[in-house]
Amino acid sequence: MNSITGIILAISLFIIMTGMGLSLTIFDFKRVVQYPKAIIIGLCSQLLLLPIIGFCIAYFFDLSSVIAIGIMLIASCPGGATSNMISYLAKGDLALSVSLTAIASLLSFLTIPFIMNIGFDVFLDESQAMKLDFMATLKQLFVIIIIPVLIGMFINRKYPEFAFKVEKPVKKASMVLFILVVVGVTYSNRNEFVAYFSQAGWPSILLNISTMLAGYLLAIIFRLPRNQAVTISIESGIQNGTLAITIATLILQKPEYTIVPLTYGLLMFFTAAVIIAFRKRAKESEIITSDKNL
Repeated sequence: MNSITGIILAISLFIIMTGMGLSLTIFDFKRVVQYPKAIIIGLCSQLLLLPIIGFCIAYFFDLSSVIAIGIMLIASCPGGATSNMISYLAKGDLALSVSLTAIASLLSFLTIPFIMNIGFDVFLDESQAMKLDFMATLKQLFVIIIIPVLIGMFINRKYPEFAFKVEKPVKKASMVLFILVVVGVTYSNRNEFVAYFSQAGWPSILLNISTMLAGYLLAIIFRLPRNQAVTISIESGIQNGTLAITIATLILQKPEYTIVPLTYGLLMFFTAAVIIAFRKRAKESEIITSDKNL
């Protein structure tokens, strides 16, 4: 990956994470106390179930080390602004979605180095061996995750009217930037992408579907409302692909590890579209049933 692509990628992630911060307030974090059950279940699904499922897929299937590490990388990343948008369109609990995204993003700068080092230990042989320096990686992740979110929150707190005006344009820009990042990084690494795409497809879709299903079932088992179960499902399966790509290229300096995040980032929109369509139909059925009972 050339330096220009790296700069564009860093700027894109900064804008995306700042945009997330623009929509956050302290109250979004206080929901941990007010709605502990849904938050705890959602975080367990995101920060525990997701990496465990990713590890099992990487471990029990005959995957190359590039694909296995890519699976661990995308599984270690939190949701992003995209998950909030999809939760809204799917008639989920938007407040829960925003809170889960915010808290998981802040915690992920601690969990990502831990999860990735496990992946390196298990899936790389001696000739490929690498290890993330925990403290150095924390500093890097703090810069690319925490600081832009805090900047966005500061703007929201000090200049709420301005934050309200720019929030939607920034989120739209974030979506455009995500698409441009996917296209740009894919083109920059087109040789590796072509070589590994056929291997990355089915593990990516399996990870996506299984994590969304696991999140939903976990919420249902603990008797959360249907809209919160849908949100936890989405937060478990819609990951921050831009963050994963940034880690692979700028921190790990291994462009080949972007193959799974790129593939996953494309495929997750198809499953999201299915959920949105299903939820829309379910809501329409509820309205029709309600009208008949009147």
